[in-house]
Amino acid sequence: MAAPTILVVDDQPINVQLLKRKLERDGLRVIAAYNGLEALELVKKDKPELILLDVMMPDMDGIEVCQRLQADEQTRGIPIIFITARSSKEGKIEGLSVGAVDYITKPIDLDETLARVQTQLRVVAVNREMVELQRRLVEARRSATIGAVTQGIAHNLNNLLGVVIGYLDLIKAYYDKPEQVKKNAVHVEEAVQRIVSIIKQLSSLVVKSRPPLTKGSLPRLLGGGVLRFQSENKLTAPVTIENPLGELTFDTNYEVFEEVVSKILINAWEAYDHKPGDRPITIRTGLIEKPDEGKFLEVRIEDQGRGLDPSIRDHIFEPFISSKHTVGVGMGLTVARHALRNLGGEVAMVDRPGGGAVAILHHPLESKRNRKAADE
Repeated sequence: MAAPTILVVDDQPINVQLLKRKLERDGLRVIAAYNGLEALELVKKDKPELILLDVMMPDMDGIEVCQRLQADEQTRGIPIIFITARSSKEGKIEGLSVGAVDYITKPIDLDETLARVQTQLRVVAVNREMVELQRRLVEARRSATIGAVTQGIAHNLNNLLGVVIGYLDLIKAYYDKPEQVKKNAVHVEEAVQRIVSIIKQLSSLVVKSRPPLTKGSLPRLLGGGVLRFQSENKLTAPVTIENPLGELTFDTNYEVFEEVVSKILINAWEAYDHKPGDRPITIRTGLIEKPDEGKFLEVRIEDQGRGLDPSIRDHIFEPFISSKHTVGVGMGLTVARHALRNLGGEVAMVDRPGGGAVAILHHPLESKRNRKAADE
C-alpha cells in the first residue's frame, strides 16, 4: 500500500525542510510548495491526502488557498491543517471557518505536528471506509431490488402464462361450444393484457432521466388523472376533489402526473375489495414548504378501505409487493413513486385516522434550476 502523500506549503524553505524530514521519517510521502499558486497546481497533480498550509504567505495567503480548494468539488474533501503565527482565538476561528480541520501555532512543535497529521490521516481512512461501505450498500440494495424484480417478474409471468395455457386447453376441449370458447378467450385476453401491462411498467422503471416539463393547470391535471383511472380500469367510480388552490399552475409533465394519480387511485379503489357498497375516494390539495428544497404541492388521496397491511407496510413500494392475491399485480405504487421522483417529488403512504389509508404526493412547484436563478 502506497504511503499517504502530505503537501507542505510554506514560503520559508527551512520550515518546509524540517516538516519534510520529520514526516518522511514516519513513512509518509511529502511534496512541497513555496507559494499559493504552486500549491494549487500540486494539489491538482498529486491529490495529497492532507495539506499543511501556512497562513501568512505573500501574493496569495493560506486563507485564499483554502477557499479555492473548498470551492472545487474535486479538492473540497482534502483536510487542511493551518500553520499560523496567530495565537489569538479570532485568528484560529478564521482559519477553521474557511474549511481547515485543525491548526498548528508557530514556532512549530514537530512531535505535535506529527501527532495531528496522524490523527487526520486516521480520519481520512475512516471516511474512505465509510464511502466504500456506502458504495457496497448501494450496490447491495440495487442487487436486492434487481433480484426482487426478477423474481417477481418470473413468478407473475409464469402464473399468467399458466392461466393462458389453462384457458387455451379449455378452448381446445370445448371447441364445439362457441359460448364456452368465447368466454375462455376473454380470460386469455385478460391474462395477455396483464402480461403487456407488466412489460410496460418495467419499461417505465428503467427510465431515469427527467421527462420534459410544461406549464400545467392543477384542476386539469387532477381531472386527467381521474379520467385515466376510470377509463383504463373501465370504472365509473366517483372521486371527490377538494382543491382550495384553484387554478394553480406549475411546471410538470402531464403524462407522468396523470399516470401517478391514476395508479394511486386504483390502489385506493382496490382497498375496498372486502367491503360491499360505495368506495369513497377523496383528493385534497395543499401547499407545504420543505427546508432547503422550496415549496411543494401536496396531493392527499384518501380511501376508507382496509388500511395498510402491517405485514407489507415497510415494503409497500417494492416491486410486486401486494396484499391482493390477484395474479399479475403489485407494481402500481412502485411505478408511481419512481415516476414522481423523476419529477423531483415523492410518494408516501400513511394510515388514515378512522380507517383506510392516505397516499401523500409531493410535487415541486418550481425546478431547482429556477430556484437557483431566483436566489442569484
